[in-house]
Amino acid sequence: MRVSQFIADLYVPDLKAAKGFYTDYLGLTEEEFNLRWWARYTSPETGISLQLITRDATAPMDPVISSKVDDIEAAHSQAQQLGYEIVHPLTTEEWGVTRFFVRAPDGNVLNVVQHRD
Repeated sequence: MRVSQFIADLYVPDLKAAKGFYTDYLGLTEEEFNLRWWARYTSPETGISLQLITRDATAPMDPVISSKVDDIEAAHSQAQQLGYEIVHPLTTEEWGVTRFFVRAPDGNVLNVVQHRD
C-alpha cells in the first residue's frame, strides 16, 4: 500500500459561509467536488487542496485528514493486522470512492480512501 496524498479535513459549521474565505482569500478556487456536507477546494497554481466538512453524512464521526492510497484493501488489512481501531468499515460510497476510517494511537481519526478509476 502506498499513500499518494494527504488532504486536511477541516470542520466548518456552515460550508457555504466558509467557502468564500478559503476561495477568495486563500485562492483555493477550483471546486473539485461538493457533496453539500463535504467539499474539496484546490489552488490551480500550486495544487494544494483542503476539504471542508460540516459532518460526515455516512460515517459515525468526522476525520481530521484524508489519506489517498493506491490499494484500499491492503491498507485496510494492514490496519487490522496492526491492531488499529477501524471506526468506519470498508465502504464503497455512491460518489466514487472506497474508504474506511481508522483511529491513530493518538486518537485522531483518518479517512483512508481510494478513488475508483
